[in-house]
Amino acid sequence: MIKTGDKILLAVSGGKDSLSLFHILRHFQATSPVKFELGVVTIDPQVGGFEPQALEGFFKKFDTPYFFEEFPIMEQAKKSMKGDSYCSFCARIKRGLMYQVARREGYNVLALGQHLDDLCESLMMSMFHNGKIQTMKAHYINDSKDLRVIRPMAYVRERQLADFAKSADLPVILDSCPACFSMPGERAYFKKWLLDEEKRVPSLYKNLLSAMKPMLDES
Repeated sequence: MIKTGDKILLAVSGGKDSLSLFHILRHFQATSPVKFELGVVTIDPQVGGFEPQALEGFFKKFDTPYFFEEFPIMEQAKKSMKGDSYCSFCARIKRGLMYQVARREGYNVLALGQHLDDLCESLMMSMFHNGKIQTMKAHYINDSKDLRVIRPMAYVRERQLADFAKSADLPVILDSCPACFSMPGERAYFKKWLLDEEKRVPSLYKNLLSAMKPMLDES
């Protein structure tokens, strides 16, 4: 996923996943023989209840470039969204803004914080609602062929990240997407469903990872 000379822009929302990935990448940056640069971007969707401005003070403690972009995603959704979920619309707008920052600042890789639980939930949603066996890729090139997108924690369980964030006392912004939490949807349903099924089949996530592996890397 990470190659010598890469300039990686990490998307940080303030949730436990992206903040944990920040510390993981900083560790590898300091210890790995693969030398790369790291920057961080936060997209503020200007949704009531979400206050990511506190992150700027946190990142000032580290020698890492930090970019903060604001965009009224909820207002734009009211004007432009047609037959889609708010979360899907928001994700597309955020991704476009991240691409803009990466290109403007000279980064060639965008790192995202989704984990194995996210990938499994996406797989279930795709099969149930779209009739397709697909999920989020762990490593791929964007449509414009100028950026690579990586999800370094594709094999990591959400509960592991929660434990790490707690032990490292990370400044997690709770409910880092209030609009989504106020409109719980299919992802929340499948999250609960999978966790319930894991009680019956302890190897569930391991088995799903094995089934998804051929889909995770574009190459």
